[in-house]
Amino acid sequence: MIAGSPNELDRVPRAVAIGSFDGVHRGHRAVVDAVHATGLAPTVITFNPHPRIVLGNKVELLTTLQRRLELFEEAGVQDVLVAGFTPELQHLTPEAFAETYLSAIGVETVVAGEDFRFGVRRSGDLALLERLGFGVVVVPELPGVSSTAIRSALGEGDVRTAAAMLGRPFELDGVVVSGDQRGGTLGYPTANLRLEADLACPRYGIYAGLALGHRAALSIGTNPHYGGSERRIEPYLLDFDGDLYGKRLVVELWERLRDEAVFDSEDALVEQIGRDVEATKQAQRPE
Repeated sequence: MIAGSPNELDRVPRAVAIGSFDGVHRGHRAVVDAVHATGLAPTVITFNPHPRIVLGNKVELLTTLQRRLELFEEAGVQDVLVAGFTPELQHLTPEAFAETYLSAIGVETVVAGEDFRFGVRRSGDLALLERLGFGVVVVPELPGVSSTAIRSALGEGDVRTAAAMLGRPFELDGVVVSGDQRGGTLGYPTANLRLEADLACPRYGIYAGLALGHRAALSIGTNPHYGGSERRIEPYLLDFDGDLYGKRLVVELWERLRDEAVFDSEDALVEQIGRDVEATKQAQRPE
């Protein structure tokens, strides 16, 4: 069940993981696995919007809230409480947070990393939870795996390293909107994917991936051959025939093929797109 407040969840014996879980990467999955291992009802408390964004920091999110919830479901989480990161929540003491969000839904055990902090000014820790009567399971961090490290890899266009940390390919998750419709005249009709403003996007370039079960050759950038200035994300789905306008589209990125480029002629551009499509057919999904 997806709940927006504690009173929407039954009070049953639960083990809970608490956090933003941006990306639901391998480190987060290790915490979820430890929740399952307790034998209690597996539960996650996550926050929306991301706390760091609310506090005025720029954060390029690795997943939309919708995708985060889908990944929790895939991981077998029974209930997810999406807590609105409001001023009221920010100013809750650790004790008040524990009473409102943990005791009220039956939490018996909290599963977290050893540096877990909660409550106003991050003043609560695992030792406090134990003093309040909760069981605590500490999950060691996975060396080198973090949302920050994944963002750094994406900034270099290194989607394979990002995938190794995520435990799956990095995804672009957005809505198809109208574009220049130039690809169709070149023989390669593309969708124009619009992302939410705070979502991470890899270094500009040409990528191979997958969408809707079809191989996808994807251009991310400004279309320099046509003198563009705004970012465009344009997947071409191989062997696909259908109308995607207005629909959600999730594109896996498997491999970075090359930089954007300006070509001597449109014929040269079309020839390169053909080579990109062939490379896309040969690309291997990162594991």
